[in-house]
Amino acid sequence: MHPEEFIKSYETALASQSWKNVEPLIHANACITFSNGSVHKGLQAIKAAFTKNFLLIKDEKYFITDVHWVVKDKEYAVYLFNFNWSGLIDSQHASGSGRGTTTLIFENGRWVLVSEHLGSAK
Repeated sequence: MHPEEFIKSYETALASQSWKNVEPLIHANACITFSNGSVHKGLQAIKAAFTKNFLLIKDEKYFITDVHWVVKDKEYAVYLFNFNWSGLIDSQHASGSGRGTTTLIFENGRWVLVSEHLGSAK
């Protein structure tokens, strides 16, 4: 898998709303900052945050656009992107968008997310 393919795999995994599909793409020591400012360090904290979102947001659609590769190497890659999501929260339509930065590393023959920071589009 090339770093570009990671993005599609990540979108597909998130769209499944199943942690078992997301987990193989996340490094054990990863750190993810959500656009609300909450920081999740390590696989267990990230699992808890994603699982909470999967339970809260039904029929979520999440997609990444306007990818800009800062660097791509054999062992690491960094990209900037825009993200959009929509779904149902308490049966009401909800959506959001923003910008993000992701750092990937190539480990054990696969690309995994080691850091992601999501922020507002403003």
